Order: sequence, then C-alpha cells, then structure tokens
Amino acid sequence: MAKKKILVCGATGFIGRNIFENISNNSQLEVTGIYHKRKPFDKNNFKWVQADLTQSKEVQKLLRGFDIIIQAAATTSGVKDIVSKPHIHVTENVIMNSLLFQAAQEANVSHFIFFSCSIMYPSSSIPLKETVFNSDTDIDLNYFGAGWTKVYLEKMAEFFASVGPTKYTVIRHSNIYGPYDKFDLEHSHVFGATVNKILHCKNGEIILWGDGSEERDLLYVSDLVDFVKLVIKKQNDPFCLVNIGYGSSISITNLTNTMIKTANKDI
Repeated sequence: MAKKKILVCGATGFIGRNIFENISNNSQLEVTGIYHKRKPFDKNNFKWVQADLTQSKEVQKLLRGFDIIIQAAATTSGVKDIVSKPHIHVTENVIMNSLLFQAAQEANVSHFIFFSCSIMYPSSSIPLKETVFNSDTDIDLNYFGAGWTKVYLEKMAEFFASVGPTKYTVIRHSNIYGPYDKFDLEHSHVFGATVNKILHCKNGEIILWGDGSEERDLLYVSDLVDFVKLVIKKQNDPFCLVNIGYGSSISITNLTNTMIKTANKDI
C-alpha cells in the first residue's frame, strides 16, 4: 500500500513541530514540513520545504501530490499583542489560509486539518459545545479581530468542504502548552508567560495577569497531537468542527502556585 503523503505547514512552530516530529516516526507516512523564517531543526532526519504561504504561486506548487494538509502555520502571539496590536492576527492569516484552501481543492487534496481556537467563546464555568457560539454576543471586544478572523476561516473551510473534493476538520482547541511553546513575555500565552515570570523572579514577587481568578482550560500538546492522528483515521464526513480541551479549568492563581511549588521557588 502506498504511503500517505502529509504536508505539515508551520512545522517549526509550537503545535506544528510537535505534530511533525510525532507523525514522522510513522513508517506508513511520508511527511514533509514547511518552514519560512525559522530554520529547520533537523535537516538530516526530516524532509523540509521552505515557503512563504502568503504567496499564491508558492502555495499552488506546494500542495500538489499531497493527501493530507495539516495547517499549523499562522501569525500568532499572546494576549498582549492581541490587545495592543490586533491587526497582526488578521491580514496575513486570512491571506495564507485562503490560498491554502483554494490550492487544496485544485490539487485534489483528500483531507485538510485547520486549527482554529476557542477565542470566540464566552467565559464559562462548564465545558461548551460547538453549537453554543452566538455570533451576536460572544466575541469579546478585545479579541474582535482575531476572533472574527477565525470564524471567517472556519466558514471558508466549510464552504470548500461543501464543493469538494477535500474534506475538512476544524479544531477549536483550548489553551495548549508543552515543548517548544513560546516563553517570552511579549508573545507567550498565560502558561508560558507564567513559567517565565517564576523562573526569572528575583525579588520574591511576580505580577499576574488580571486578578488571578480568571480560569483557563489547559491541554497538553501531545493530547492534541493524538487527536489529530485520530481525526486522520476516523473522519468520514466532508466537514467536521470540533472542540478539544482538558475538560476542566484552573485559575491563574492556582496555576501559578502549582508552578511555584514545582519550581521550588520562594515567591
């Protein structure tokens, strides 16, 4: 049986690298990783292609011959940038994914996996179903640009799934953490930023985001990778939108205290 050919976009990024390293170990798959500005981490044991996914001609050439596209490439950062520079999450991501969706259809790609996020949901103390999203009320104004960009791209994926031949998986994941995450304060999410603050604390005090009562659903990245592999094996429908998370949340205060204890720091 011929090997399935998989293209991982954003293979040097946080989620993309974890997926790329994991599935490349499967002898039944032929896996290629795309990188742009960040250099590949291992040229000897992995197959790489350099590309700018905002350029139409490059994207059209790239997708030919692949069975599955895992789209983990994005212009991303943390809450600080979402609030202070919201435009950086909009333009390039729309261009990039629009080109990829169209090229996947033209290249007769079998399956396209797209990472959305849970930014469009309101705060909740209970797990949320995919159907609870209300476009009139739910998106926080601080996340207006990033949130609506994700919703737009989800609908674009649904459209392309409806005309075929490519089936689409849209994954609304919660807060992911694990190896290769961003830990600098300018671009990290709450987990990475808190790790940074604790490890570099010198005066016995750290400043938390908010008042510490805010809660986050945190999912380890290997669980997300396992879910992607499950989707590849099991999805039959032309379009599937799914939430994935740990299933319960932790307050920023409790998260911070757990990290402090684990790091054996006096804070």
